[in-house]
Amino acid sequence: MSATKSSLAALTLGAIGIVYGDIGTSVLYALKVVFSSGLIAFTPENVYGILSMVFWTVTVIVSLKYVTLILRADYNGEGGLIAMLTLASQAVKDRPPLRRVLLLVGIFGTAIFYGDGVITPAISVLSAIEGLELVAPGLHPYIIPTALLILFALFFVQKHGTSRIGRFFGPITLLWFIVLAVLGVTQIARHPTILYAVSPHYALDFILGSPGIAFLLLGALVLTVTGAEALYADMGHFGKKPIRLAWFSVVMPALLLNYFGQGALLLEDPSAVSNPFYLMVPPQLREWTLLPLVVLATAATVIASQALLTAAFSVTKQAIQLGYLPRMVIHHTSVREAGQIYIPAVNWLLFAAIVLAMGLFRNSTALASAYGIVVTTDMLITTVLTFFVIRYAWGLPLALCVAATGLFFAIDLLLVASNMLKIVDGGWFPVLIGIVIFTVMLTWKRGRRLLADKQHADAIDLRSFLDAVFISPPVRVEGTAVFLTSEAGAVPNALLHNLKHNKVLHENNLFVTVRNHETPWIGLDKRIEITPLGHDCWQVIVNYGFKNDPDLPAALEPVRNRGCLMDAMNTSYFLSRDVVVPTLGGGMAAWREKLFAQMHHNASAAADFLNLPNNAVVELGSKVEI
Repeated sequence: MSATKSSLAALTLGAIGIVYGDIGTSVLYALKVVFSSGLIAFTPENVYGILSMVFWTVTVIVSLKYVTLILRADYNGEGGLIAMLTLASQAVKDRPPLRRVLLLVGIFGTAIFYGDGVITPAISVLSAIEGLELVAPGLHPYIIPTALLILFALFFVQKHGTSRIGRFFGPITLLWFIVLAVLGVTQIARHPTILYAVSPHYALDFILGSPGIAFLLLGALVLTVTGAEALYADMGHFGKKPIRLAWFSVVMPALLLNYFGQGALLLEDPSAVSNPFYLMVPPQLREWTLLPLVVLATAATVIASQALLTAAFSVTKQAIQLGYLPRMVIHHTSVREAGQIYIPAVNWLLFAAIVLAMGLFRNSTALASAYGIVVTTDMLITTVLTFFVIRYAWGLPLALCVAATGLFFAIDLLLVASNMLKIVDGGWFPVLIGIVIFTVMLTWKRGRRLLADKQHADAIDLRSFLDAVFISPPVRVEGTAVFLTSEAGAVPNALLHNLKHNKVLHENNLFVTVRNHETPWIGLDKRIEITPLGHDCWQVIVNYGFKNDPDLPAALEPVRNRGCLMDAMNTSYFLSRDVVVPTLGGGMAAWREKLFAQMHHNASAAADFLNLPNNAVVELGSKVEI
């Protein structure tokens, strides 16, 4: 019993550090953006109305939607947009047109996530470093260079992994939330009546009194719930109970106390809108507490950025295995944790985009204009997919499904509509990133389909071919040959080239097809399918889920029990390296075919992706027109 409690406590602490880093740093800029918009006057009624909207936004979107409803929609314990997309698409697999639409919607949500991966680190770290201006106003010119230097250090250390420092994430973030609560309480104690804003009638009065302004402010209010998607995405790492316990016992109380504390401060001193978070520190304490607070805030934002970076690597790996992105070099940074990976291309492309974002927007308030639209779009997509999961996968009555998701859909739609107004002011930036990546993903998926169709049209039946070959068999040499082929039952090009040029066949031959499935995990009991073809030849199908780590040599171990004398020292892996040649009048526009050909050329080698030994790989190339 004590071990279980200890494990729950450790998981809850870990969830505080990883899951809630993003939403925990929104206090640095959310209310500043709302009140510095110039849309509302600093009257007590308006302050109460805004705080009431903040309270109910956090309660409805995070507590009710994500913590209560969305966390129930797990796929074998896994969460996240791709897991939800898989659940929804499988639930409607008997409705192909609807399934195609849901796949497009879900993949678009995955693509624009990368826009969030750019804006979140930029706005979080920049808003923390801006506290230096209060320490010494002369430091203003150094704000952006300091933020970029910190982010560069964060991105640089990714290749070494975070297992050593990861253990400190939870305690540091817990300290951050304690400080948030203390700062809030010190201001609330001066104006305890601010707590009346919990009543929803203040929010309703504000909305009904100024509906147009309330709609405009929704785009800024959504900043208070950025990071809510992490609740669902990290469910597989921590489980539902620790995430819920962390939210209701620590995170939600600390956030709301801080927001209400900022509101109390603004009631007393409207000029504090320039930076209400840092100015909550009592004047007599600022001289010796402000700098440590900036350091703690910076640490919290770095941890939040790290969590988002880790998510970007994970999502990229899943998209690769689902066939929506080309293979990339993936480094495992921990011998204990399989999920700790580093993808250099993603790492440095994100950093380059962050540098560009900081150069374009210059401060956290301007960056807030670019923020929100990505978050709200993902929230809306999650709600839509949830409806199809609870309706078709869980089989709940239509009326109950509409009731369960209808309110959230209406709120998400309002938030998206409000944020659309920020397109011109900067919202175009993350949207552009999302559209570019969405185009790349669809082009790669479509190109792979065209390539597979071409190979299928030219394919030779493997069984018939082997029967013909063994009428007058070639010379057999010692060892085992593993021929990789994208289509089971077809003759690999590498085999044809080997027979043509080397005129030999190995003693044992495995024809291996690797299949990636729309499911997170596939266990070892279902990993491999073996079919004897005679003549010491076997057809092998290896199955992976989109969260499994491919390791082909390890997966092929069971063939020893089928009579194949597979020895690592005498095994060669033959791969076909196809060169794609775009043609006019093909299945895609010319520019998309050229893009696909370039991506196919630059994709990392299958040998690296499948963890094949470098000294045992033979690649034989051929040209394929699409």
